[in-house]
Amino acid sequence: MAHQPNARHGNEGEGPALSAGEPIAAVSTAPGRGGIGVVRLSGRGVRDIARALIGRLPEARRATLCDFRTPSGELIDRGIALYFPAPHSYTGEDVLELQAHGGPLVMRQLLARSLQAGARIAQPGEFTKRAYLNGRMDLAQAESVADLIDAESEEAARSAARSLSGEFSRRISAIAEAALDLRMHVEACIDFPEEEIDPADRTEVSRKLAKLGHDLAALLATARQGSVLREGLIVVLVGRPNVGKSSLLNRLAGEDVAIVTPIPGTTRDYVRATISIDGVPVHLVDTAGLRDTDDPVERIGVERTWRAIEAAGAALVIESATDSLPPDESVLARFPSRQPRMHVMNKVDLLPGGFAHTDRRGPVLPVSAKTGEGVESLRRWLLEAAGWKPQTEAVFIARQRHVEALDAARRHVERAQEILQQFELTAEELRLAHRALGRITGEVSADDLLGRIFASFCIGK
Repeated sequence: MAHQPNARHGNEGEGPALSAGEPIAAVSTAPGRGGIGVVRLSGRGVRDIARALIGRLPEARRATLCDFRTPSGELIDRGIALYFPAPHSYTGEDVLELQAHGGPLVMRQLLARSLQAGARIAQPGEFTKRAYLNGRMDLAQAESVADLIDAESEEAARSAARSLSGEFSRRISAIAEAALDLRMHVEACIDFPEEEIDPADRTEVSRKLAKLGHDLAALLATARQGSVLREGLIVVLVGRPNVGKSSLLNRLAGEDVAIVTPIPGTTRDYVRATISIDGVPVHLVDTAGLRDTDDPVERIGVERTWRAIEAAGAALVIESATDSLPPDESVLARFPSRQPRMHVMNKVDLLPGGFAHTDRRGPVLPVSAKTGEGVESLRRWLLEAAGWKPQTEAVFIARQRHVEALDAARRHVERAQEILQQFELTAEELRLAHRALGRITGEVSADDLLGRIFASFCIGK
Protein backbone atom coordinates (compact mmCIF):
# COMPACT_ATOMS: atom_id res chain seq x y z
CA MET A 1 0.00 0.00 0.00
CA ALA A 2 1.27 3.47 -0.84
CA HIS A 3 2.20 6.14 1.66
CA GLN A 4 -1.04 7.62 3.04
CA PRO A 5 -0.47 11.24 3.99
CA ASN A 6 -4.09 12.24 4.46
CA ALA A 7 -5.95 9.00 5.10
CA ARG A 8 -8.57 9.16 7.83
CA HIS A 9 -8.99 5.98 9.76
CA GLY A 10 -12.19 4.58 11.22
CA ASN A 11 -13.08 1.40 13.03
CA GLU A 12 -12.96 -1.63 10.80
CA GLY A 13 -16.33 -2.92 9.70
CA GLU A 14 -18.19 0.31 10.48
CA GLY A 15 -18.51 1.23 6.81
CA PRO A 16 -16.83 3.97 4.84
CA ALA A 17 -15.23 6.66 6.97
CA LEU A 18 -14.36 8.56 3.81
CA SER A 19 -16.47 9.65 0.85
CA ALA A 20 -17.73 6.68 -1.14
CA GLY A 21 -19.10 6.80 -4.66
CA GLU A 22 -21.47 4.54 -6.49
CA PRO A 23 -20.07 1.02 -6.90
CA ILE A 24 -17.72 0.57 -9.86
CA ALA A 25 -16.32 -2.61 -11.39
CA ALA A 26 -13.64 -3.51 -13.91
CA VAL A 27 -11.41 -6.35 -14.99
CA SER A 28 -8.06 -5.48 -13.40
CA THR A 29 -5.89 -8.04 -15.15
CA ALA A 30 -4.53 -7.72 -18.67
CA PRO A 31 -6.72 -8.76 -21.61
CA GLY A 32 -6.29 -12.28 -22.94
CA ARG A 33 -6.01 -15.72 -21.44
CA GLY A 34 -4.29 -16.35 -18.11
CA GLY A 35 -4.22 -18.65 -15.15
CA ILE A 36 -5.99 -16.06 -12.97
CA GLY A 37 -8.16 -13.07 -13.77
CA VAL A 38 -9.37 -10.41 -11.33
CA VAL A 39 -12.56 -8.35 -11.28
CA ARG A 40 -12.30 -5.44 -8.85
CA LEU A 41 -15.21 -3.53 -7.29
CA SER A 42 -15.25 -0.44 -5.09
CA GLY A 43 -17.81 1.91 -3.56
CA ARG A 44 -21.16 1.93 -1.81
CA GLY A 45 -23.12 -1.29 -2.04
CA VAL A 46 -20.11 -3.58 -2.51
CA ARG A 47 -21.27 -5.67 0.45
CA ASP A 48 -24.68 -6.24 -1.16
CA ILE A 49 -23.01 -7.13 -4.46
CA ALA A 50 -20.80 -9.66 -2.65
CA ARG A 51 -23.84 -11.30 -1.09
CA ALA A 52 -25.55 -11.42 -4.49
CA LEU A 53 -22.58 -13.05 -6.23
CA ILE A 54 -21.31 -15.46 -3.59
CA GLY A 55 -24.13 -15.61 -1.05
CA ARG A 56 -22.27 -13.98 1.83
CA LEU A 57 -19.85 -11.22 2.79
CA PRO A 58 -16.32 -12.66 3.00
CA GLU A 59 -14.27 -12.15 6.14
CA ALA A 60 -12.17 -9.01 5.89
CA ARG A 61 -8.76 -9.44 4.25
CA ARG A 62 -8.97 -13.22 4.21
CA ALA A 63 -8.94 -15.21 0.98
CA THR A 64 -12.27 -17.00 0.78
CA LEU A 65 -12.97 -19.90 -1.57
CA CYS A 66 -16.43 -19.46 -3.05
CA ASP A 67 -18.71 -20.04 -6.02
CA PHE A 68 -19.63 -17.16 -8.31
CA ARG A 69 -23.21 -17.65 -9.47
CA THR A 70 -25.83 -16.10 -11.75
CA PRO A 71 -29.17 -14.88 -10.29
CA SER A 72 -30.67 -18.27 -11.16
CA GLY A 73 -27.94 -20.05 -9.21
CA GLU A 74 -26.00 -21.30 -12.22
CA LEU A 75 -22.25 -21.60 -11.56
CA ILE A 76 -20.02 -19.10 -13.39
CA ASP A 77 -16.76 -20.24 -11.79
CA ARG A 78 -15.20 -21.22 -8.49
CA GLY A 79 -12.53 -18.87 -7.20
CA ILE A 80 -11.30 -16.59 -4.44
CA ALA A 81 -13.01 -13.50 -2.98
CA LEU A 82 -11.09 -10.83 -1.04
CA TYR A 83 -12.95 -8.12 0.87
CA PHE A 84 -11.30 -4.94 2.16
CA PRO A 85 -13.61 -2.80 4.35
CA ALA A 86 -13.37 0.98 4.19
CA PRO A 87 -11.27 2.89 4.93
CA HIS A 88 -8.48 0.30 4.97
CA SER A 89 -8.42 -0.38 1.24
CA TYR A 90 -6.74 0.86 -1.91
CA THR A 91 -9.51 3.37 -2.67
CA GLY A 92 -10.55 4.13 0.92
CA GLU A 93 -13.96 2.59 0.09
CA ASP A 94 -15.26 -0.94 0.49
CA VAL A 95 -13.33 -2.99 -2.09
CA LEU A 96 -14.07 -6.51 -3.33
CA GLU A 97 -11.70 -8.49 -5.55
CA LEU A 98 -12.96 -11.60 -7.31
CA GLN A 99 -10.25 -13.96 -8.53
CA ALA A 100 -11.36 -16.51 -11.09
CA HIS A 101 -9.83 -18.53 -13.91
CA GLY A 102 -8.41 -16.03 -16.36
CA GLY A 103 -10.29 -16.85 -19.53
CA PRO A 104 -11.80 -13.87 -21.39
CA LEU A 105 -15.28 -15.40 -21.32
CA VAL A 106 -15.16 -16.01 -17.57
CA MET A 107 -14.02 -12.42 -16.97
CA ARG A 108 -16.81 -11.05 -19.15
CA GLN A 109 -19.40 -13.15 -17.34
CA LEU A 110 -18.12 -12.16 -13.90
CA LEU A 111 -18.04 -8.48 -14.84
CA ALA A 112 -21.52 -8.66 -16.34
CA ARG A 113 -22.80 -10.31 -13.15
CA SER A 114 -21.24 -7.49 -11.08
CA LEU A 115 -22.97 -4.89 -13.24
CA GLN A 116 -26.23 -6.78 -12.97
CA ALA A 117 -25.89 -6.71 -9.17
CA GLY A 118 -25.64 -2.92 -9.09
CA ALA A 119 -22.16 -1.76 -10.15
CA ARG A 120 -21.22 0.27 -13.19
CA ILE A 121 -18.15 0.07 -15.44
CA ALA A 122 -15.23 2.02 -13.98
CA GLN A 123 -13.74 4.85 -15.97
CA PRO A 124 -10.00 4.81 -16.78
CA GLY A 125 -8.02 5.37 -13.58
CA GLU A 126 -11.15 5.72 -11.44
CA PHE A 127 -9.96 3.37 -8.69
CA THR A 128 -6.75 5.39 -8.23
CA LYS A 129 -8.63 8.66 -8.59
CA ARG A 130 -10.88 7.62 -5.70
CA ALA A 131 -7.80 6.67 -3.68
CA TYR A 132 -6.45 10.19 -4.26
CA LEU A 133 -9.76 11.91 -3.48
CA ASN A 134 -10.10 9.86 -0.30
CA GLY A 135 -6.63 10.78 0.91
CA ARG A 136 -5.06 7.35 0.46
CA MET A 137 -2.30 8.89 -1.65
CA ASP A 138 -1.41 12.29 -3.03
CA LEU A 139 -1.44 13.20 -6.70
CA ALA A 140 2.25 12.52 -7.32
CA GLN A 141 1.84 9.03 -5.83
CA ALA A 142 -1.28 8.41 -7.90
CA GLU A 143 0.62 9.28 -11.09
CA SER A 144 3.44 6.93 -10.09
CA VAL A 145 0.96 4.02 -10.14
CA ALA A 146 0.55 4.47 -13.90
CA ASP A 147 4.28 5.09 -14.29
CA LEU A 148 5.10 1.83 -12.52
CA ILE A 149 2.74 -0.07 -14.82
CA ASP A 150 4.22 1.62 -17.92
CA ALA A 151 7.89 1.37 -16.86
CA GLU A 152 10.10 0.20 -19.72
CA SER A 153 13.26 -0.49 -17.71
CA GLU A 154 14.22 -1.82 -14.28
CA GLU A 155 15.53 1.59 -13.22
CA ALA A 156 12.29 3.28 -14.29
CA ALA A 157 10.29 0.69 -12.33
CA ARG A 158 12.42 1.19 -9.20
CA SER A 159 12.10 4.97 -9.50
CA ALA A 160 8.32 4.74 -9.89
CA ALA A 161 8.16 2.49 -6.84
CA ARG A 162 10.11 5.08 -4.83
CA SER A 163 7.63 7.76 -5.88
CA LEU A 164 4.72 5.48 -5.00
CA SER A 165 6.18 4.93 -1.53
CA GLY A 166 5.99 8.69 -0.97
CA GLU A 167 9.70 9.58 -1.19
CA PHE A 168 9.15 12.32 -3.77
CA SER A 169 6.09 13.65 -1.94
CA ARG A 170 7.96 13.82 1.38
CA ARG A 171 10.71 15.92 -0.16
CA ILE A 172 8.15 18.22 -1.78
CA SER A 173 6.26 18.53 1.52
CA ALA A 174 9.44 19.34 3.48
CA ILE A 175 10.34 22.19 1.10
CA ALA A 176 6.74 23.44 1.00
CA GLU A 177 6.64 23.47 4.80
CA ALA A 178 9.89 25.45 4.92
CA ALA A 179 8.49 27.97 2.43
CA LEU A 180 5.30 28.30 4.47
CA ASP A 181 7.19 28.81 7.74
CA LEU A 182 9.37 31.46 6.14
CA ARG A 183 6.35 33.21 4.65
CA MET A 184 4.67 33.25 8.08
CA HIS A 185 7.79 34.82 9.60
CA VAL A 186 7.95 37.50 6.88
CA GLU A 187 4.25 38.31 7.26
CA ALA A 188 4.63 38.53 11.04
CA CYS A 189 7.28 41.22 10.48
CA ILE A 190 4.91 43.04 8.11
CA ASP A 191 2.10 42.98 10.70
CA PHE A 192 3.95 45.55 12.81
CA PRO A 193 4.55 48.42 10.40
CA GLU A 194 5.23 50.88 13.20
CA GLU A 195 8.40 48.99 14.05
CA GLU A 196 11.44 48.94 11.82
CA ILE A 197 12.27 45.44 10.62
CA ASP A 198 15.33 44.25 12.48
CA PRO A 199 18.38 43.81 10.21
CA ALA A 200 18.88 40.45 11.90
CA ASP A 201 15.49 39.41 10.56
CA ARG A 202 16.50 40.32 7.04
CA THR A 203 19.74 38.38 7.44
CA GLU A 204 17.89 35.32 8.72
CA VAL A 205 15.30 35.51 5.94
CA SER A 206 18.09 35.85 3.38
CA ARG A 207 19.84 32.77 4.78
CA LYS A 208 16.64 30.72 4.72
CA LEU A 209 15.78 31.87 1.21
CA ALA A 210 19.22 30.78 0.03
CA LYS A 211 18.76 27.34 1.59
CA LEU A 212 15.26 27.08 0.11
CA GLY A 213 16.62 27.93 -3.33
CA HIS A 214 19.43 25.38 -2.94
CA ASP A 215 17.01 22.63 -1.89
CA LEU A 216 14.67 23.41 -4.78
CA ALA A 217 17.54 23.38 -7.30
CA ALA A 218 18.73 19.99 -6.02
CA LEU A 219 15.22 18.52 -6.13
CA LEU A 220 14.65 19.98 -9.60
CA ALA A 221 17.83 18.33 -10.89
CA THR A 222 16.72 14.97 -9.52
CA ALA A 223 13.21 15.43 -10.92
CA ARG A 224 14.62 16.15 -14.36
CA GLN A 225 16.49 12.86 -14.23
CA GLY A 226 13.27 11.13 -13.20
CA SER A 227 11.51 12.75 -16.13
CA VAL A 228 14.17 11.38 -18.47
CA LEU A 229 13.58 7.90 -17.04
CA ARG A 230 9.86 8.20 -17.65
CA GLU A 231 9.79 9.95 -21.00
CA GLY A 232 13.02 8.68 -22.51
CA LEU A 233 14.38 10.20 -25.70
CA ILE A 234 13.01 9.99 -29.24
CA VAL A 235 15.91 9.76 -31.69
CA VAL A 236 15.41 9.97 -35.43
CA LEU A 237 17.91 8.36 -37.82
CA VAL A 238 18.15 10.35 -41.06
CA GLY A 239 20.35 10.43 -44.11
CA ARG A 240 20.54 9.57 -47.78
CA PRO A 241 19.30 6.17 -48.92
CA ASN A 242 21.63 3.22 -48.40
CA VAL A 243 23.98 4.84 -45.86
CA GLY A 244 23.20 2.11 -43.30
CA LYS A 245 20.46 3.68 -41.17
CA SER A 246 18.55 0.42 -40.83
CA SER A 247 21.72 -1.55 -40.13
CA LEU A 248 22.67 0.88 -37.36
CA LEU A 249 19.15 0.66 -35.91
CA ASN A 250 19.44 -3.13 -35.83
CA ARG A 251 22.89 -2.91 -34.19
CA LEU A 252 21.62 -0.55 -31.47
CA ALA A 253 18.47 -2.62 -30.92
CA GLY A 254 20.35 -5.90 -30.81
CA GLU A 255 17.94 -7.54 -33.26
CA ASP A 256 16.76 -7.29 -36.86
CA VAL A 257 13.85 -4.88 -36.57
CA ALA A 258 14.42 -3.18 -39.93
CA ILE A 259 14.79 -4.67 -43.39
CA VAL A 260 18.29 -4.21 -44.79
CA THR A 261 18.96 -4.45 -48.55
CA PRO A 262 21.41 -2.78 -50.94
CA ILE A 263 18.43 -1.30 -52.82
CA PRO A 264 17.97 2.44 -52.13
CA GLY A 265 14.53 3.42 -50.86
CA THR A 266 13.80 0.15 -49.04
CA THR A 267 12.60 1.98 -45.93
CA ARG A 268 9.44 3.90 -46.86
CA ASP A 269 7.82 4.37 -43.46
CA TYR A 270 8.90 4.65 -39.85
CA VAL A 271 10.59 1.66 -38.27
CA ARG A 272 10.63 2.00 -34.48
CA ALA A 273 12.59 0.23 -31.77
CA THR A 274 13.00 1.03 -28.07
CA ILE A 275 16.26 0.25 -26.32
CA SER A 276 17.37 0.82 -22.75
CA ILE A 277 20.71 2.51 -22.02
CA ASP A 278 21.55 2.55 -18.31
CA GLY A 279 17.82 2.30 -17.64
CA VAL A 280 16.91 5.23 -19.90
CA PRO A 281 14.43 4.31 -22.66
CA VAL A 282 15.61 5.50 -26.07
CA HIS A 283 13.02 5.35 -28.84
CA LEU A 284 14.79 4.96 -32.18
CA VAL A 285 12.96 5.94 -35.36
CA ASP A 286 14.44 4.79 -38.67
CA THR A 287 13.15 6.89 -41.55
CA ALA A 288 13.01 6.90 -45.32
CA GLY A 289 16.15 8.20 -47.00
CA LEU A 290 16.14 11.92 -47.73
CA ARG A 291 16.35 12.40 -51.49
CA ASP A 292 14.37 13.78 -54.43
CA THR A 293 12.28 11.01 -55.96
CA ASP A 294 9.53 10.53 -58.53
CA ASP A 295 8.16 7.49 -56.70
CA PRO A 296 4.91 8.73 -55.06
CA VAL A 297 5.12 6.15 -52.27
CA GLU A 298 8.73 6.98 -51.45
CA ARG A 299 7.90 10.69 -51.60
CA ILE A 300 5.28 10.17 -48.88
CA GLY A 301 7.97 8.40 -46.85
CA VAL A 302 10.27 11.43 -47.19
CA GLU A 303 7.48 13.75 -46.03
CA ARG A 304 6.96 11.54 -42.99
CA THR A 305 10.70 11.67 -42.33
CA TRP A 306 10.51 15.44 -41.97
CA ARG A 307 7.59 15.15 -39.56
CA ALA A 308 9.59 12.64 -37.52
CA ILE A 309 12.59 15.00 -37.45
CA GLU A 310 10.44 17.84 -36.11
CA ALA A 311 8.97 15.62 -33.36
CA ALA A 312 12.26 14.01 -32.25
CA GLY A 313 14.32 15.00 -29.22
CA ALA A 314 17.61 14.29 -31.03
CA ALA A 315 18.81 13.36 -34.50
CA LEU A 316 21.50 11.09 -35.87
CA VAL A 317 22.58 12.25 -39.34
CA ILE A 318 23.97 9.11 -40.92
CA GLU A 319 26.58 9.22 -43.67
CA SER A 320 28.51 6.48 -45.37
CA ALA A 321 32.31 6.42 -45.24
CA THR A 322 32.29 5.19 -48.84
CA ASP A 323 30.28 8.22 -50.02
CA SER A 324 32.31 11.32 -50.81
CA LEU A 325 29.28 13.62 -50.75
CA PRO A 326 28.94 15.71 -47.57
CA PRO A 327 25.51 16.36 -46.07
CA ASP A 328 23.39 18.88 -47.94
CA GLU A 329 23.61 22.10 -45.88
CA SER A 330 20.18 23.23 -47.12
CA VAL A 331 18.72 20.02 -45.73
CA LEU A 332 20.47 20.42 -42.36
CA ALA A 333 19.19 23.99 -42.14
CA ARG A 334 15.64 22.62 -41.91
CA PHE A 335 16.38 20.73 -38.67
CA PRO A 336 15.06 22.27 -35.42
CA SER A 337 17.71 24.73 -34.21
CA ARG A 338 17.84 23.48 -30.60
CA GLN A 339 17.71 19.79 -31.43
CA PRO A 340 20.85 17.84 -30.35
CA ARG A 341 22.39 16.38 -33.49
CA MET A 342 25.26 14.03 -34.12
CA HIS A 343 26.83 13.29 -37.49
CA VAL A 344 27.56 9.58 -37.66
CA MET A 345 30.00 8.22 -40.23
CA ASN A 346 28.93 4.63 -40.84
CA LYS A 347 30.75 1.82 -42.65
CA VAL A 348 34.22 2.89 -41.45
CA ASP A 349 35.18 -0.79 -41.56
CA LEU A 350 35.32 -0.39 -45.35
CA LEU A 351 38.12 2.22 -45.12
CA PRO A 352 41.54 0.48 -45.09
CA GLY A 353 43.32 3.50 -43.64
CA GLY A 354 40.66 4.46 -41.12
CA PHE A 355 38.54 7.62 -41.00
CA ALA A 356 40.07 11.12 -40.93
CA HIS A 357 38.17 14.07 -39.43
CA THR A 358 40.31 16.78 -41.01
CA ASP A 359 37.86 17.73 -43.75
CA ARG A 360 34.75 17.69 -41.56
CA ARG A 361 32.95 20.59 -39.89
CA GLY A 362 31.77 19.86 -36.39
CA PRO A 363 31.90 16.57 -34.46
CA VAL A 364 31.66 13.34 -36.40
CA LEU A 365 31.35 9.94 -34.76
CA PRO A 366 32.84 7.08 -36.80
CA VAL A 367 30.97 3.78 -36.39
CA SER A 368 30.49 0.46 -38.08
CA ALA A 369 27.03 -1.08 -37.86
CA LYS A 370 28.60 -4.28 -39.13
CA THR A 371 31.39 -4.70 -36.55
CA GLY A 372 30.04 -2.57 -33.70
CA GLU A 373 32.96 -0.15 -33.74
CA GLY A 374 32.02 3.19 -32.17
CA VAL A 375 28.55 2.02 -31.13
CA GLU A 376 29.33 2.30 -27.41
CA SER A 377 30.42 5.91 -27.90
CA LEU A 378 27.18 6.51 -29.74
CA ARG A 379 25.24 5.09 -26.77
CA ARG A 380 27.04 7.47 -24.43
CA TRP A 381 26.15 10.42 -26.66
CA LEU A 382 22.50 9.39 -26.68
CA LEU A 383 22.49 9.49 -22.87
CA GLU A 384 23.98 12.98 -22.95
CA ALA A 385 21.38 14.10 -25.48
CA ALA A 386 18.64 12.75 -23.21
CA GLY A 387 20.02 14.80 -20.31
CA TRP A 388 20.97 11.77 -18.23
CA LYS A 389 23.80 12.13 -15.75
CA PRO A 390 25.43 9.61 -13.40
CA GLN A 391 23.49 9.67 -10.14
CA THR A 392 24.88 9.92 -6.63
CA GLU A 393 21.41 9.40 -5.12
CA ALA A 394 18.34 7.35 -5.93
CA VAL A 395 16.07 8.86 -8.58
CA PHE A 396 12.30 8.97 -8.30
CA ILE A 397 10.02 9.03 -11.30
CA ALA A 398 8.77 12.49 -12.31
CA ARG A 399 6.61 13.99 -15.01
CA GLN A 400 7.11 17.12 -17.04
CA ARG A 401 4.45 18.95 -15.02
CA HIS A 402 6.44 18.18 -11.84
CA VAL A 403 9.57 19.66 -13.41
CA GLU A 404 7.69 22.76 -14.53
CA ALA A 405 6.15 23.27 -11.08
CA LEU A 406 9.50 22.88 -9.33
CA ASP A 407 11.12 25.29 -11.76
CA ALA A 408 8.35 27.81 -11.13
CA ALA A 409 8.82 27.49 -7.37
CA ARG A 410 12.58 27.97 -7.75
CA ARG A 411 12.06 31.13 -9.82
CA HIS A 412 9.67 32.55 -7.24
CA VAL A 413 12.25 31.97 -4.49
CA GLU A 414 14.94 33.63 -6.62
CA ARG A 415 12.63 36.60 -7.13
CA ALA A 416 12.01 36.76 -3.36
CA GLN A 417 15.77 37.00 -2.82
CA GLU A 418 16.05 39.84 -5.33
CA ILE A 419 13.36 41.94 -3.62
CA LEU A 420 14.21 41.12 -0.03
CA GLN A 421 14.05 44.77 0.99
CA GLN A 422 10.32 44.72 0.20
CA PHE A 423 8.89 42.20 2.64
CA GLU A 424 5.35 42.44 1.23
CA LEU A 425 6.55 41.32 -2.21
CA THR A 426 8.82 38.69 -0.66
CA ALA A 427 5.82 37.19 1.13
CA GLU A 428 3.85 37.11 -2.13
CA GLU A 429 6.65 35.30 -3.96
CA LEU A 430 6.82 32.73 -1.16
CA ARG A 431 3.06 32.25 -1.43
CA LEU A 432 3.38 31.59 -5.16
CA ALA A 433 6.28 29.17 -4.57
CA HIS A 434 4.21 27.26 -2.01
CA ARG A 435 1.28 27.15 -4.42
CA ALA A 436 3.47 25.78 -7.23
CA LEU A 437 4.68 22.96 -4.98
CA GLY A 438 1.11 22.20 -3.96
CA ARG A 439 0.21 21.55 -7.59
CA ILE A 440 2.58 18.57 -7.62
CA THR A 441 0.97 16.69 -4.74
CA GLY A 442 -2.56 17.82 -5.56
CA GLU A 443 -3.10 20.24 -2.71
CA VAL A 444 -3.75 22.76 -5.48
CA SER A 445 -5.37 21.14 -8.51
CA ALA A 446 -8.06 21.78 -11.07
CA ASP A 447 -10.71 19.30 -12.19
CA ASP A 448 -9.48 19.42 -15.80
CA LEU A 449 -5.95 18.53 -14.64
CA LEU A 450 -7.29 15.52 -12.71
CA GLY A 451 -9.30 14.45 -15.74
CA ARG A 452 -6.22 14.47 -17.98
CA ILE A 453 -4.07 12.62 -15.46
CA PHE A 454 -6.44 9.76 -14.68
CA ALA A 455 -7.70 9.37 -18.25
CA SER A 456 -4.26 7.95 -19.12
CA PHE A 457 -4.69 5.04 -16.69
CA CYS A 458 -5.92 1.60 -17.64
CA ILE A 459 -9.59 0.82 -16.87
CA GLY A 460 -9.00 -1.52 -13.91
CA LYS A 461 -6.63 0.82 -12.06
